[in-house]
Amino acid sequence: MSKKIKVGFVGAGWMGSVQMRRITEHNDAEVVALFEKNVERGKEVLKSLGLSEEILVDDYQKIVNNPDIDVVWLVSPNSFHGPQSIAAMEAGKHVFCEKPAATTFDDFCKQIELERNNPNLKTFVDYLMNFDSMENHLRQMVAEGHFGKITQIQINYRHPVNIAGDKVWKLDKSIMGDAIGMGIIHSISAMINLMSPQAKPVAVYATNLKSQVRGFEAEPIYNILLKFDNDATGFCFGNIDSGNGYDAYHNLFGTKGGFVFESQTDRTHKVRYWSEKSTDGKWVWPLDPERCRAEGMEKLIWPEDTTTPDSGDVVEHQTGACVGHFIECIKNDKKSFLSFESSKNVAEIGWAAQMSAATGKEVQLPLNTKEAKEFFSGS
Repeated sequence: MSKKIKVGFVGAGWMGSVQMRRITEHNDAEVVALFEKNVERGKEVLKSLGLSEEILVDDYQKIVNNPDIDVVWLVSPNSFHGPQSIAAMEAGKHVFCEKPAATTFDDFCKQIELERNNPNLKTFVDYLMNFDSMENHLRQMVAEGHFGKITQIQINYRHPVNIAGDKVWKLDKSIMGDAIGMGIIHSISAMINLMSPQAKPVAVYATNLKSQVRGFEAEPIYNILLKFDNDATGFCFGNIDSGNGYDAYHNLFGTKGGFVFESQTDRTHKVRYWSEKSTDGKWVWPLDPERCRAEGMEKLIWPEDTTTPDSGDVVEHQTGACVGHFIECIKNDKKSFLSFESSKNVAEIGWAAQMSAATGKEVQLPLNTKEAKEFFSGS
């Protein structure tokens, strides 16, 4: 695609305004329409980006039905993601979608069907933890066998999500969906992509807990156990109800090494790992240059600009990378590794965890679509 990519944008809130700014930084893409129900908010964001107020539209259909628009960019409240993405794909548009991709199982299935039937359309679900540079380092190390066969992996997502002001909609189950899609899915996505060179998930067992601190209608606390086809086990503590800051703790253990990420400690001690292959079995702190030099490990120092997933404020680091990734997918006619279909197994874990928590039973993967439809039609 040599011409500029024309973007129809939906949602100019906190995350949406940052993503719009990132799009404007690309010479090969431009925002040509914005649908934002809060008109004053929409005008304010457009003005801050040097864009004309005239591109603000009052109806989503004016984006979907605009023949000049190539891609619909969805940063609307969760319950709109499914219906809006489906309408966009049916109109022949590429789709960038904030997570969760859908809050109903029927919409999730329809998204997969539409992508399969329209391979020319590019889709993307914004599991942006995957774009953090620490995650990229770790994914490469796993793929290169630095830790041998992974036998155990844990990635948490404990973060008291913001419900202040106009974000109060996150308390409403009919709008936010479930707590897994609200944020815990980030950790699940990172875990699946770290394990993907070695293994695929085959079963889910989960428990959950009702709100203990704030008024979430959906259960905001989850404990999710995953079984992989290489007999490895994954675990995620998820809690969007309360917490002392942001906890994205990682603990990976394999037959030839291990890796730990502590999100709530000082930078030099956030990351440590050992490997028979690359550290002679000694623990290394790659974000502590002074210590690495003192121990003769200079070659293992990570770049100074390495980011780590230790804050809920992810807009400055990963957002630019994920926006750029999707623009390149469209330009190069390349399917994203986080398309609706490619990330299907991640979303299925979310649905399976809800089923498991409700029934007290392990749920097999891939999901039995008929059983899942029956379950969610009655929930």
